[in-house]
Amino acid sequence: MNKSKQLFTHISSTGTLTFSLKEVDVPKPKPHEVIVKIEAAPINPSDMWPMFGPANLAEAKLNASTGELTAPIHPAMVARVKSRWDQTLPVGNEGAGTVVAAGDSPQAQALMGKVVGVLSGATYTEYCCVPVQACIVHNDGTTAKQAASSFVNPLTALSMVETMRREGHTALVHTAAASSLGIMLNKICLAENVDLVNIVRKPEQVEMLKALGAKYVLDSSTESFKKDLYMAIKDTGATLAFDAIGGGDLVSDILTAMEMVGSKDITGFNTYGSPENKQVYIYGNLDFSPTVLNRAYGMTWNIGGWLLMRFLSKLEIKEVLALHKRVADEIDTTFALEFSDEISLTDVMQPEHIARYFAKKTGEKYLVNPSK
Repeated sequence: MNKSKQLFTHISSTGTLTFSLKEVDVPKPKPHEVIVKIEAAPINPSDMWPMFGPANLAEAKLNASTGELTAPIHPAMVARVKSRWDQTLPVGNEGAGTVVAAGDSPQAQALMGKVVGVLSGATYTEYCCVPVQACIVHNDGTTAKQAASSFVNPLTALSMVETMRREGHTALVHTAAASSLGIMLNKICLAENVDLVNIVRKPEQVEMLKALGAKYVLDSSTESFKKDLYMAIKDTGATLAFDAIGGGDLVSDILTAMEMVGSKDITGFNTYGSPENKQVYIYGNLDFSPTVLNRAYGMTWNIGGWLLMRFLSKLEIKEVLALHKRVADEIDTTFALEFSDEISLTDVMQPEHIARYFAKKTGEKYLVNPSK
């Protein structure tokens, strides 16, 4: 356990991405830290930007002699990642495994031998050193593969519903809803009687979510989408949306439908639209094109960014721990996740694998197993 193989990414100021597998020293854990033997780590959409930035992966090349993958970055995009120029950075937001070493504190020692989910930003590795606060301790019998996605999707889904309640909304709209996160959010909302309007892009995604019990599933590629969106928001009273796409005019369409519902009973001259606040949070960037706003929704609305860690930082420790416990208790039900492919650290760098997991297709979810 003195050495660990680990994936790193590097973007040069001259516009080249280098992706490499290196051997590093495993540190001695500080009193509040543990060493986790990583046995399973998912590749999430949120991992893609840290891994590759704006590199043109269609031109990626794997050097057989050095084992490094390189890809060019368009000159106009290089300045966008200036903050990480010429730095070699680890990758992998989350993962799971067994605690094999621990610091001197009672909290760290209590985790010895436990299966834990971890959040570190450096989980594509054989051994990961993390503070105990970055661990979700799983119940006996839970495997590392089951626990691999303990943080990003489960806590995001739970926090979306908590955000809704704290801000005084009563229903939700969610885009790219056929994702692993979307499926978890649907399960939570069904269990807690929260109306959820799911927006997807393909007919088969509609059928998949309806088979899981979803009541409102809209296909944004259909001609009737805007009408269907209006009717779903009218039925649910949703005034809050979480958008994973970012680009295009979908955010505007959602706000417009909310305004149409909110102002339908207003009479007389009205310059400012419905009085209820209409809120859309953009939390993903599946589409990097500009967000287009067609201002047809009055004056009481907000668009903002939403990040899981910033939301969690507003909670009390006992509230965060309660979320952790729920994830552990429901890891094989509400938060169960199936993986389509299991690959090694070396495989992560193979262009043929990159082409598949970077496509982020529904039903395709990659798991990294560092021991392969």
